[in-house]
Amino acid sequence: MSEKEIALITGSTRGIGKEIALRLAQDGIVPILNYCSNKITAEQTLEEVKRSSPETIAIQADVSKADEARYLVEETIRQFGHLDILINNVGPYLIRSLFDTTDEEWHRMIDGNLSSAFYCTKHALRSMRTRRNGRIINIGALNAEVPTAIGVFEAPAYYIAKTGLMMMTKYLARSEGKFNIRVNAINPGFIETEEYARFSEENKEKWKKLIPLGYLGAPGDIAELVSFLISEKARYITGAIIHVHGGMWV
Repeated sequence: MSEKEIALITGSTRGIGKEIALRLAQDGIVPILNYCSNKITAEQTLEEVKRSSPETIAIQADVSKADEARYLVEETIRQFGHLDILINNVGPYLIRSLFDTTDEEWHRMIDGNLSSAFYCTKHALRSMRTRRNGRIINIGALNAEVPTAIGVFEAPAYYIAKTGLMMMTKYLARSEGKFNIRVNAINPGFIETEEYARFSEENKEKWKKLIPLGYLGAPGDIAELVSFLISEKARYITGAIIHVHGGMWV
């Protein structure tokens, strides 16, 4: 059992999720890491986070599957006694027209980006409601609320799932407020994670020209906002969907 606040972060051994874990560890929160299959990367990240948070553990679970998502949440609560913060960060990405998207790809996008958040949130709420305290942050996508984004990036299955996640955020903010549970969402723009390494410098330069600030974001930009939203400084903020995109869609 831990007296510190416990934060479960899905998909948190690399990219934005990893940066969130490192930032929360600096805040004195115990981040619980989650990974699906890459144990080597998980162990490396765990070692790094433990420098600031010795209590941190990593739990393997494919949160796109209901039983594994439930195990992840329940194992966290079993080991630490409670769960204060849930960051629904995991989410696969696919560039493919709707016509060319296979049934398997469709389900992977919906289950990975939307169902995973539903499964984890449903089980996390049991602990949060009992304690009458909790914070949930859903990580969306570049202006998931704007329909034109679907056409621009030819990733309809992904954006449809992320738009559903925004609707879930608003619903939960209303339904869980009476339990003192705050629910917000963050929609990142072009963030330089490991995934962007596979794109050419030419593409990156094109993206920069679309952004008024003139540069791509960093995972730390998202982590800093998460740190603020789960703090007491943001105690009156719930149901907010905050876009972090350098002004791309203003």
